[in-house]
Amino acid sequence: MAIVTGAGGGLGRSHAIALAGRGARVVVNDIRTSGGGEKSPAATVVQEIEESGGIAVADHSDVTDAVAIQAMVDGVLADWGRVDILINNAGILRDKTFAKMGAEEFQAVLDVHLLGSKNCTQAVWAHMKERRYGRVLMTTSASGIYGNFGQANYAAAKSGLVGLMNTLAIEGERYGIRVNALAPTASTGMTHGLFDDQSWAAMSPDTITPGALFLVSSEAPTKTILGAGGGVFAVAKMVESAGVYLNEASRSPESIAENWDAISDVSAMVSTESAFDQTRRYLETAQVSQQLSDVPVPSDLSESAKAQS
Repeated sequence: MAIVTGAGGGLGRSHAIALAGRGARVVVNDIRTSGGGEKSPAATVVQEIEESGGIAVADHSDVTDAVAIQAMVDGVLADWGRVDILINNAGILRDKTFAKMGAEEFQAVLDVHLLGSKNCTQAVWAHMKERRYGRVLMTTSASGIYGNFGQANYAAAKSGLVGLMNTLAIEGERYGIRVNALAPTASTGMTHGLFDDQSWAAMSPDTITPGALFLVSSEAPTKTILGAGGGVFAVAKMVESAGVYLNEASRSPESIAENWDAISDVSAMVSTESAFDQTRRYLETAQVSQQLSDVPVPSDLSESAKAQS
């Protein structure tokens, strides 16, 4: 059983239809309601799924309303008994250069993308922990990973989703919950006008959905960012150089500048699993590098971690 937010069109619609096509019962969430006697976007997607023999229901809860989202999840659990998959896809754009961006435009994007994903994930989290199974997918963006002109609000929200994913993947691991992030580049309403006609066709949502379905499958990894677009799939990572130890006598901005080539050398990059893992590695590097120092390096990692927090 799956919940897909922002599923009335674009990527969410593609994800919902594909999940239903593989036998999942799907909640098609989209805030947009019907008008002028027409079906709402969510109801239209539900109709498409049902006409293909699938099972789906429409939901119009606002992801920024934590109470409404919890009520939606509670209703799903009462009717269907379980939630296996959550795809956080709902989003909006309020593009503007940072100098011209108002506080409301910044906050609105954070509310939908970041807090909306938090609300939806928190609503299913206890249930997934109890069942010791769950798949949660965040929708991040290259803007959040690399930055993009005119999208300070969007980039901040999307980068925040990577941090949320990283922590939830750690907290959910013991309960069989895997949490990942999809960084799509697709021809949708949010990117209309950015592609020429040929590129628009090549970057359709259905070129990305296979990546989403893999990230919520039983074989999914966890704590992974998957870039996707035009049938191309690539893993994005945050990397860190091995690090250079500077003793107390040489620990200055000038010394950092002198050693910058070595400090910033990622040819021998390291994998860091958590903030505590970084603390442990820094201490080990210092302990190995520090030979004759008057200042002892802390050996109690737990105390160091407490100090860091």
